[in-house]
Amino acid sequence: MHRIFAAILVAGVCAPSLQAQTRPPTSTEPILKLAEALARAGTSSPFQDAASAGVRAAEAQRRVAALRPNPSIVAESENVAGSGMYRGLRSSETTVGLALPFERGGKRRARIAVAEAQIGRADIQAEIARADLRLRITQAYVTAVAAQRRITIAHDQVGIAADVLRAATIRVQAGRASPLEEQRAALARVAAEGMMERTERSALVAVANLSRLLQIPIGALDTIWFQQVDAPGPIRQSGSTGMLLVAAARADLDTATAQVRLARSQRVPDVTLTASARRLEQTNDTAAVFGVSIPLNVFNGGRSAVAVADAQRDQSDALRRVALIDAEQDIATTQAEAANAATTARNATGPALAAAVEAARIARIGYREGKFGQLDLLDAERSLLDTRTAAIDALASYHDARARLERLTAEAPIAKDTDR
Repeated sequence: MHRIFAAILVAGVCAPSLQAQTRPPTSTEPILKLAEALARAGTSSPFQDAASAGVRAAEAQRRVAALRPNPSIVAESENVAGSGMYRGLRSSETTVGLALPFERGGKRRARIAVAEAQIGRADIQAEIARADLRLRITQAYVTAVAAQRRITIAHDQVGIAADVLRAATIRVQAGRASPLEEQRAALARVAAEGMMERTERSALVAVANLSRLLQIPIGALDTIWFQQVDAPGPIRQSGSTGMLLVAAARADLDTATAQVRLARSQRVPDVTLTASARRLEQTNDTAAVFGVSIPLNVFNGGRSAVAVADAQRDQSDALRRVALIDAEQDIATTQAEAANAATTARNATGPALAAAVEAARIARIGYREGKFGQLDLLDAERSLLDTRTAAIDALASYHDARARLERLTAEAPIAKDTDR
């Protein structure tokens, strides 16, 4: 290999050869861009349908919370089925009326506050579902593009292996090489064809997964976007309070706080008023009956329920602080991953790839002319394959890290200022 790289220093890097090795195959079918895929998923997706149903359920729950208690029909009959003059229904007194409960302690307002907090949490959950869907589609798109790029590499490797086998056959027939070289070249071609088959199968699965998400057939993808690497920005140190995960934890705290107010309101007993009409069987007269019912908080005064709600609120507050710490750490870590992947991708698609392409080109020429041995050629080809594969892996890692960073830094929706 030292002779090959020495020849590179003399010959220089061949840019046209690099382009020929890395240029994707042309296609007449329309290219599906990532932005189009994201817009397509936003129109119809079971993930978003589930989130929208959650919002509708929370809004319906708010309407339920605003309802007042239903009145009750009260009916009772006295002085029946006894003995003597109370035998049968001769002395019965029948009372029929209505019982109307009146809530005290602000229970209805507390229920509405809990429901409105749950609506806010459902809105945030819907945004989380949309952000998760964008991340899922982006990752599937990156995987599919990378798989298609690997097919190009595998196809090139099959062609290269066939060329090496032809050159080895010519050398063996001319008596300039051992038959072992021809067998080794044949083995390399079989390995390249096997890699081509595995790569095509993996690409078929990756494209099919993207097609299931978008519910459309998938053709060509945007390889130009895949090869672009932006310069890494500064690592974010603070300002994550507006992120979706933190906003969700804050919404949970708001709900828990509203639950505390609801638990405290439950400690105030309600009053039930009754208004009835009583018919006296013996005189066939009718009289009005009024009543009031107030429960006595003797065995269950509601203190335990308030203690539970207070503990759950404290837990939600602690989880909110944990979510803030986790968001800051995840953002910093993902930014570093994106920056590292960008550096690796630029190196793998730049000088390293150019050197590997030129080394393989010189090794092929030298092998045909008898200047280099077959092991040198196979080593150069293996280095080229590893470098091209590493370039695709680095680009895929870079775009995946950028997608995860976008998901982590997704802003929470502005709270709605409306009367529900």
